[in-house]
Amino acid sequence: MRFFLIKDTLIPCEKEDISTRTAPYVAVLTFEEWKVSSALFDMVIDLEIQTTDQRETKAVVNYDSLTGCFSIPDREKISARHFFSFALDEKGIVLIDDTGYALMQIEAIQRSKKWRMPSLERFLYDFLEMIIGKDLALLEKMEHQLNHTEEEILRSKGEDFPTELNQIRGDLIDLRVHYEQLIDFGQELEENENGFFQAENLRFFRLFTERVIRLQDTVSSLRDYVVQLRDLVQSELDVHQNKIMTLLTVVTSIFLPLTLIAGWYGMNFRYMPELNWKASYPVVILISILIVVVCLVWFKKKKWL
Repeated sequence: MRFFLIKDTLIPCEKEDISTRTAPYVAVLTFEEWKVSSALFDMVIDLEIQTTDQRETKAVVNYDSLTGCFSIPDREKISARHFFSFALDEKGIVLIDDTGYALMQIEAIQRSKKWRMPSLERFLYDFLEMIIGKDLALLEKMEHQLNHTEEEILRSKGEDFPTELNQIRGDLIDLRVHYEQLIDFGQELEENENGFFQAENLRFFRLFTERVIRLQDTVSSLRDYVVQLRDLVQSELDVHQNKIMTLLTVVTSIFLPLTLIAGWYGMNFRYMPELNWKASYPVVILISILIVVVCLVWFKKKKWL
């Protein structure tokens, strides 16, 4: 259980200090500590705080509080999630987390942030910014991976389907859903239905929402890029298959007249005049060679080879 006051920076304090109302507070508790100490914060909560892992980030307006949960994709493995819940009112915010993720963000804010005009809204903005702070670098890394994948596709002529395309596509879908939920979350805060936030500070939530929208646009562009690469793989495969079919057609076309000659003179009719001609064998060989040469020259001229 950790407590902080929002002053020019986050100041560690004791739980007794949060009731003095000298500054908004931030509390970080485990779910078990919340069950025992929830009355300390004097919040009217209509719905029970979610304690089970969910794949959803949302905010729920209560009569005299705002509650909800975060489900944050791990930036090393997007399919993994950091889950924690929260409850807030005009006095402060309680973060309920068993994983330590929320406390890690709080400590990062404590080390790096100082405020001229401290407020609960400014803390929430910085906390939300910490959640998405490394996302632009992550998306740039994905773009570089896709560029490298495109080079590999062109180099291999689409013979091997790059399995990382499916992984990146799945990660982008997860991020798109995550950003949609964060946009809804930011808009819920900006709406300020319970009047917890000062009107002049609502701009922080609007700035956060606009940044998430830009990240979502980047994700959409990368998803389109993935679709283009999948089409490129199919296109390269089609070109490769067409070349094989062209080669087989050329070989068949060359051997078709040769097969006709072999079949014709393989009939062995009694009165075939060429059977008793001494030069018939070398003549047939020369004719066959001539047919092959003429076919090759013709196909080369037509650019089929």
